[in-house]
Amino acid sequence: MSIYTKGGDKGSTSLYDGQRVKKNSLRVNTYGTFDELNANVSLADKFCVDQRNVKLLQHVEYRMFFVQGEIATQSFSKFKKNSKVITEDDVHFLEKVIDDYSASLPKVTSFILPGSSVAGAQLHVCRTVCRRAERLLVAFMHSNYVRPELEKYVNRLSDFFYIVARSEDYAYRIKQVEDEVIKRYKKVVEEKSNGC
Repeated sequence: MSIYTKGGDKGSTSLYDGQRVKKNSLRVNTYGTFDELNANVSLADKFCVDQRNVKLLQHVEYRMFFVQGEIATQSFSKFKKNSKVITEDDVHFLEKVIDDYSASLPKVTSFILPGSSVAGAQLHVCRTVCRRAERLLVAFMHSNYVRPELEKYVNRLSDFFYIVARSEDYAYRIKQVEDEVIKRYKKVVEEKSNGC
């Protein structure tokens, strides 16, 4: 089966519920930006050194399909009939991660550079793409109904990416220190074995 349908050759695309709209519509631009975000999240989880963060990001990646699907459907009832939706539980999940990580990480007293590790830097990319997607969602809400749960979830997402980025940077710094200690220890052992 071919992956191309030719249905969009004249600048329109099908929504989840079969309605056709222009590819440059605000609806398509909004869910397309969340799609871009999700691709960036997938890249971020490949760079993470902390396996907890890999699992957290993969959890969010699946939820992003629900976010995109709901925005890509004009009829919420049709979407809900065929898919899971973002709920208050999903919002609370993000809030718990944010609160737990905020309590366990060193306090921040000034602005920080966006990522001292590869994973941290990529998660800051996620944070900024998420903010752009949220701005589009807010514009979209001026003429379309968006459930409060979905709006809150999107708003918490950028804070989630920020705190997971900090977690990855912290794990990276700890690993750097551990690597340096091991390197120095090996050097001392080697010098002793050589009679130095």
